[in-house]
Amino acid sequence: MQPELWTYRSDVYDANKSLDVAGYDVEATDGKIGSVDEATYDVGESYLVVDTGPWIFGKKVLLPASTVTQIDPQERKIYVARTKQEIKDAPEFDESTFKETSYRDRVGEYYGRFPYGGGPGTY
Repeated sequence: MQPELWTYRSDVYDANKSLDVAGYDVEATDGKIGSVDEATYDVGESYLVVDTGPWIFGKKVLLPASTVTQIDPQERKIYVARTKQEIKDAPEFDESTFKETSYRDRVGEYYGRFPYGGGPGTY
């Protein structure tokens, strides 16, 4: 597993502020994808579980913490450096295995193909 992929960027999230982002809306580079259902903040193992609602038929997706580019507490929004299609093409979320290393490795392999902190052309 690539720890940097599963760690919030230091310019985005300050662990000392103890901000809980559950319930925040999530914006991809090309529009809203859903809201945060669950978030973790452990260094090297952080992720968001996003409930996509009707966008992809109520499915959830797992996003590594490094995909987060901005957190806006006033607007209760999180911005991620991925397009809707990139997120939709990610390995399917599995409620029973998403905390297991093998599943996280598959997700990490997928998101690790993009430059750190952004998908193709999303800097």
